Order: sequence, then structure tokens, then C-alpha cells
Amino acid sequence: MKRETDSTSTSTPSEVPYGRAIPEPSAGPLVTALGLALVAASIVLTTSVLVVGALTFIWGSVLWFRAIFPDERLEAIPEELLRQPAPNYAVSAIGKPKRRPTVPEEMHPIRSGVRGGLLGGMAMAIVACLWGISKHNSVWLPINLLTGSIVPGVGACDLPTLESFHPGWFAIAIAIHLVMSVCVGLLYTTALPMMPRRPLFAGGVLVPVIVTGLVWASLGIVNPALERYISWSWFIASQVAFGLVCGWIVSRSEMVSTRAGQSLAERLSIERGSKR
Repeated sequence: MKRETDSTSTSTPSEVPYGRAIPEPSAGPLVTALGLALVAASIVLTTSVLVVGALTFIWGSVLWFRAIFPDERLEAIPEELLRQPAPNYAVSAIGKPKRRPTVPEEMHPIRSGVRGGLLGGMAMAIVACLWGISKHNSVWLPINLLTGSIVPGVGACDLPTLESFHPGWFAIAIAIHLVMSVCVGLLYTTALPMMPRRPLFAGGVLVPVIVTGLVWASLGIVNPALERYISWSWFIASQVAFGLVCGWIVSRSEMVSTRAGQSLAERLSIERGSKR
């Protein structure tokens, strides 16, 4: 069956995005999410689950990418639906109707998320190291415990081993912490605009509470070594330190347009060759 593409894929700024056409259904996001879930589950399962999850993730990513690049695939809205009465939109103080955006029109720049994630990660690391020094007189304990999330042998080590310095574990812990901090910082660039009135509350309190709940529910499976020694008060303090620093840096950055309503090719400024 031939795909129908409406002319609204290159709509003008005055038109409402998806006013006469909507994105075609795609299994890409669901398949991609399933692949990520299998990859995460492989930590406590077998290598075969990791392979299946990685292949599923790649397959879903290809389906998802093909649905939006170089032009978003749209299907026309039936004429009978277009002829229905339009909904009552909000009216401004001067009596002109406001166009309600279908997607966020502005977000914080990616560089602010990277910078906020790195500096927030430094604040979190300082709090974690203070816990190790105050409770166990060792700055290396929290670092080695973080390594236990992907290195199985760490969980079987005794306390003196965990309190000592290991170059390999230190490198792995730094890599884990950097990746996680930057990823959460990038998440803040799109999440904080949804709560514009209280960005520091959202970043410094709400997100740490959610993260703490997720870690508490999964820590026994993901990192048994950390579960034995963790101090939840210090853990929450480290999460709040990250959230406040990252949220403050991201929220102070100037918002940039997401170019809502334009195709991916237009947003990436990709030019097509003319047909002769």
C-alpha cells in the first residue's frame, strides 16, 4: 500500500503543526524501548539476553529513524474529521485567539545540559566522598561501590579491599559517573521547561526523590555491594546536590527554539538535490 504524504510536512510557520495530517503509526519507539529493557535486564541474566536486546534496539532505532528522516511520514486526516467544529481555544486579554502548541516550542540548549551534568556530577561526587571519609575513613569506598554496578566481582570483596585504591575500578567508576551525569543533565534540558515556575524544586527535590525511589527498588539486583553499605541520608544528599547544581545551571541558560512543526531535514538544514 502506497504511503500518502500530505503537503503539511513543510507547513509554513503560520499553520498549526499537523493541522491536516498526523504522523503515521510506527512500532519504532516501542521496539527501541523493548531493546533497552532487555539490555538492562541482561545485567542480572545471561549474555544471550544482551545480544537479543542489542539487536532489538538497533532494529527499533532503524524503524524509528526511517519514520522521521529525511521527511516525517504523515497520513492525511479524513475530510469528515476536518469539517468538525474547531475546539474553543484560549483567548488572550486583547481578544485574539492563542495557538496552543502541540509540542514544546522552546527548550534549554544541549550544552547547558552537558555543563550542568558535569558540574552537578562534581557536587554529587564531593558529597559521596565526604560520606566515605566520615563513615569509613576512606575516599575510595564510594568510588569502588559505584564500580560494583557493572563489575560483578566487587560485591564479593571484603571491606578493607573496598576501602583501598584500585586503578581499574577507579577508571570504570569515573566513566560510569560521567556518562550518567551527562545523560541526566541532558534530560534536564527538556524536563525543566515543563515546570518553568519552580525549576530548582523540580531539579533539586522532585527528580532526586524519584531517582532515590528507583534506586531503592532495584539496588539489591543491580549493585548488592552498595546495598550493604549505603547510607540513604547521604545518598539523598548527593542526589539533591546534583539536582540543585544541574537545575540551577540549566534553568539560567537562554531558551532555544525547537522549530516545532518542521521536518527533521528542515531542522538539520539538510538540502535536497533538485530533480531534473
